[in-house]
Amino acid sequence: EPPDLHVIHQRIQGNMEVLQDFVVKREEGRSRQEYLALLRRDMAAYYSYSDFLLTKLMDIFPLPELINFLEANEVPRPVTIRTNTLKTRRRDLAQALINRGVNLDPLGKWSKTGLVIYDSTVPIGATPEYLAGHYMLQGASSLLPVMALAPQENERILDMCCAPGGKTSYIAQLMKNTGMILANDSSAERLRSVVGNLHRLGVTNAVVSNCDGRQFPKVLGGFDRVLLDAPCSGTGVISKDPAVKTNKDEQDILRCAHLQKELILSAIDSVNAASETGGYIVYCTCSIMVEENEWVVDYALKKRNVRLVATGLDFGKEGFTRFKDRRFHPSLKSTRRFYPHTHNMDGFFIAKLKKFSNAIPQAQKERAEEATAPSAVPDTIMEPPPKKKKLEGSKADKEQKLPQPALKKKRSLQAQRRPLKA
Repeated sequence: EPPDLHVIHQRIQGNMEVLQDFVVKREEGRSRQEYLALLRRDMAAYYSYSDFLLTKLMDIFPLPELINFLEANEVPRPVTIRTNTLKTRRRDLAQALINRGVNLDPLGKWSKTGLVIYDSTVPIGATPEYLAGHYMLQGASSLLPVMALAPQENERILDMCCAPGGKTSYIAQLMKNTGMILANDSSAERLRSVVGNLHRLGVTNAVVSNCDGRQFPKVLGGFDRVLLDAPCSGTGVISKDPAVKTNKDEQDILRCAHLQKELILSAIDSVNAASETGGYIVYCTCSIMVEENEWVVDYALKKRNVRLVATGLDFGKEGFTRFKDRRFHPSLKSTRRFYPHTHNMDGFFIAKLKKFSNAIPQAQKERAEEATAPSAVPDTIMEPPPKKKKLEGSKADKEQKLPQPALKKKRSLQAQRRPLKA
């Protein structure tokens, strides 16, 4: 018979109380581990998460905060829209929508263009104002990376994974349609929505391209700024996609992290460090996993001549500089994390990097660092050797498909071969 959720909920609350004051409230002879294991099982059953994901979340959040996070994922985020200042002003748009029976408010002090919609007698995605391109339906959290990017007029900007075009069009309005934006996405299917949105919103400074982000800067380089909204596991948007609760495993997270590391290096290589106004890269994901966020940025800091700078956002939680047995560069505290339970927006991570030299550190130096760096990761999770930087995607994909023993064998052969070349 199905588990009694009421009983489970009471047990969760009881165990939480015990764990808050363990020495006084615990039962004789029961360890903290037993309480935690029971709590994890109960929370997984009550909120319908896989044991894998719940274990991950318990590593990220203290227990009381974890409950708040899980609860926040059960309710949808507020509907928000971004005023398109290429065509209208926020107060004019707000008035027009109020006249149509929309109940709304400004999004918050931090945004000059956002509006939050409470309820509406008309469909928000089909009003005459929407069709005329006066606004874009856009989550509050996806305004933040563009604000961090802070594009300037007449710059050349690359939006590497741009679909469906919300951030691209926000960049265009901040640039007042000057300069040039390359709006790229690897999915031709998803680019159709980008083209539709850019036309509707009156964006005239964008060129749309359909390339694998890892092929930059071969496709085009020398940009003043790059926005990389990387493909991710989606653990920050569970309220939108509850399937994430159960359909992710360790391999999915690591596969995302591997792609993100390739993309962030391509993004950095596509920026011109000598740009008079820019030289910045913004990396963001809608994931809250450390493997996809701080770990990826820490990797980029080691591989390229970049440093972290302030995002310019005056709220959000600091990124992790240490997580379990990992230690990241201290500057990772200038990255920002946003959570559904603290900011009432989708879970999000944002890092802003400044490139200070176009030179790529030599592979030899990297190899020496790799050898001396104390590895906290088991062999199976190791990145391919730094040499893979020159790889085309196809070869890297083949490597990923090799069974693990074959992969180790191949790597050991490469390692043996290396000294011969020297």
